[in-house]
Amino acid sequence: MVSAMDSSTTPGPPGTQTTPGAGLRRSLGFRDLVVYGLLFIAPMAPVGVFGTLDAKSHGAVALVYLVATVAMAFTAFSYAQMVRVAPQAGSVFTYARKGLGEGPGLIAGWMAMLDYLLIPAVAYLFSGIAMNALVPEVSRWVWTALAVVVTTLLNLWGVRAAARVGFAVLAMEIVVLLVFLVAAVTVLVQDGPQRGWLSPLTGDGSLGFSAAAVLGAVSVAVLSYLGFDAIASFAEEVTGGSAKVARAVLFCLALTGVLFTAQTYLAALLTPVSSAELAADPAKQGPAFYNTVEASVGHWLHDLVAVSKAIGAAFAALAGQAAAGRLLFAMAREGRLPRGLARTSHGTPRPALLLAATVTLIAAVWAARRDDGLDHLVSVVDIGALTAFTLLHASVVGWFVVKRRDGAPQWFKHLVVPVLGAAVTIAVIVEASWTAQLVGAVWLVAGLGVLVAQRGRRADDQGSGPDAGVSSGG
Repeated sequence: MVSAMDSSTTPGPPGTQTTPGAGLRRSLGFRDLVVYGLLFIAPMAPVGVFGTLDAKSHGAVALVYLVATVAMAFTAFSYAQMVRVAPQAGSVFTYARKGLGEGPGLIAGWMAMLDYLLIPAVAYLFSGIAMNALVPEVSRWVWTALAVVVTTLLNLWGVRAAARVGFAVLAMEIVVLLVFLVAAVTVLVQDGPQRGWLSPLTGDGSLGFSAAAVLGAVSVAVLSYLGFDAIASFAEEVTGGSAKVARAVLFCLALTGVLFTAQTYLAALLTPVSSAELAADPAKQGPAFYNTVEASVGHWLHDLVAVSKAIGAAFAALAGQAAAGRLLFAMAREGRLPRGLARTSHGTPRPALLLAATVTLIAAVWAARRDDGLDHLVSVVDIGALTAFTLLHASVVGWFVVKRRDGAPQWFKHLVVPVLGAAVTIAVIVEASWTAQLVGAVWLVAGLGVLVAQRGRRADDQGSGPDAGVSSGG
């Protein structure tokens, strides 16, 4: 059923003209929202960082994901609060406009744009690397470009069609994860663990338990969850109201927290090397999960996990590209980006999707053709999301506590939770690499420049209006 949002025009901000055809079709249900969120995150996201987190946490990698789930729950809760206030496609861009004003709204959207455009590029590159390992005769940049083209065509086909295909891919990923979980439990029952049963929660003893080490690893682990927030980008395309979006955000985070904790707990028990050995030899950290699977279960599961990651990464990028398109669409509809990006075709924001795909394709293929390309991309993708999350938390306080737009605030929900959430995101930003901080700072300065330029242009437009020439001396 097509809603009122499918009308031929969509209102813009005061003083702007409406954009023809800027309507999104309401066709997504709760399951579709969860599919997009899980696709973007990926059920086996810890596979690539398992060794790094095991080394950093002194073996308490499952505890790291438990703490990280709680830490990200603050952000998910703030999303759930604001999506009810503004159930629109702009996500954090819209929420910051509501809670903090037009300027912070632009900056929030601008910083989120960095994340939404580059995270898919990383996912596409992961897919290209995995496929190149399986079929080395084809260069990884070719596999990477092919993944971009296929998933872009699905996104252009429509959000509902992409959700259907995405559901099939997600089902495949979950089946592979379940195969790993069953195989791991079988090996543990037959042969016992390589480490103590509680070691994934307390550390393996090779380096000693350290709360500081666990928290340091948490600052890396929270990056595995980036993507659940993309659910909010589809608020204008869901049937049943904003409450369904809020439930999907919280459910997606809780489910991934359980999956991440379970797989890292079992992998840590099966790991044949200690966390001290991994810390001493960083080269072993990247393939640690795969090596554990191959040593404990067999090469067949190693290949199965690799194929699943190759396909799953491409469709994680599909979800990210779709979210990026909605963000560009919403910012253009409000006059913050070129108006042409606010046009839709059959309920799909095709110009915005094509721009997102083009930027992602350039970044992904560039990185795929360089030996150090993955390092460059990974080092900068998350700083934009974390900055936008911080502004999201500030928006909750601004809307409910400062402006009191919904009556008397509920202090725990509207002040304590967002302040704790902002503390977490700021701490992760502080722990980020200097490269990420530098890129984030440059991008922020560019956003501030856009803000100043737009304010100057609007001031000039007002100054040249029909009343500008009227003076007291007329």
